[in-house]
Amino acid sequence: MPVVGFLPSRPYFITAFRQGLKEAGFVEGQDVAIEYRSAEDQTRVPLLVADLLRRQIALIVGNTPSALAAKAATTTVPIVFVTGGDPVKVGLVASLNRPGGNVTGVSFTSVELAAKQLGLLRELRPGAASIAVLVDPKFPTTERFVSEVRAAASVVGQQLIVLEASSDREVETAFTTLVQRKAGALLWGTGWFLLSQREQVVALAARHRIPAMYLLRDYVAAGGLMSYASSNTDAYRQAGVYAGRILKGEKPGDLPVMLPTKFELVINLKTAQALGLDIPDKLLALADEVIE
Repeated sequence: MPVVGFLPSRPYFITAFRQGLKEAGFVEGQDVAIEYRSAEDQTRVPLLVADLLRRQIALIVGNTPSALAAKAATTTVPIVFVTGGDPVKVGLVASLNRPGGNVTGVSFTSVELAAKQLGLLRELRPGAASIAVLVDPKFPTTERFVSEVRAAASVVGQQLIVLEASSDREVETAFTTLVQRKAGALLWGTGWFLLSQREQVVALAARHRIPAMYLLRDYVAAGGLMSYASSNTDAYRQAGVYAGRILKGEKPGDLPVMLPTKFELVINLKTAQALGLDIPDKLLALADEVIE
C-alpha cells in the first residue's frame, strides 16, 4: 500500500484531501495510507519532511513552506503543493502549464486577491483615512502580497500602514501601533505564523475595535469580521485528486498547476454588531456565507 506524507494536518484540510483521493479512486486504509504531520511551526518543517522521506513515502502533500522544504530535500519523490501565492515566483515550479520536475499542485491565489480584499474593506469603511496591513516578513509570499496591496491602494489613493509581525510580542506591538496611528481598518496578511495566532488576533481586533479583513475563513469562524478568498478546502480536495493521479502513474511535471474556480466572501454579523458596524446591503448581498 502506498504511503502519502501530508502536511499540514488541519482537520478540514484532511477531510477535503480524502475526498479528492476518493474521487481519484483511493480510500485511506484500503488503497493508500497517510502519514500526518503538523506544519504550523515552520522551523520544524525541514525535519518533518526529512522524517517522511526516510519512511519511503510515495509522495508528499503540503503548503508553501512544506513544499519548498520537500523540493530542497528530494528531486525524485513527487510533491503536490497547495499554495496561496504564485508557485512560479516562490520557486516551486518552472511554469504553471508545464511544471516540470517532481512538483505540481494547486494555487488558491490569496496574494493576487489583495486588491479585491482592500476594495471590500473600503466599501465597509469608506471614510478610513488609513488602513493597516499586517504581514509575516518570513513567509515566502509576503513581499508579493505587500506589493499587490500597495499597487491597489495607489490606484484609489488609499493610505496604508504596513506592519510586520513574526512573534506574539510583535503582534501585540502591531496592534498598539495601528491604534496609535488611527488606522480605520486592518487587512490581515499571509503566513502560517499569523494563521496560528488567529484566536489571539481576533481577540485583539475585538479589544481595539478594529474591523479586519482576513485571508481565510478560519479567522471568521473564530470570531473575525470577514474574509474573502478562494476556497482552501476545495484546493485540498483538488490536491487529493492530483495525488491519486500521481499514485496511478502520472508524472507531477506533466500535470498543470490547478487554479481556483471557487471564491468566498464570509461575514460574521455577530462580530459586526459587537463592533457597532452596519454591514452595507451591497456587501451582504455579495456574501457567500453570513455567520450569525
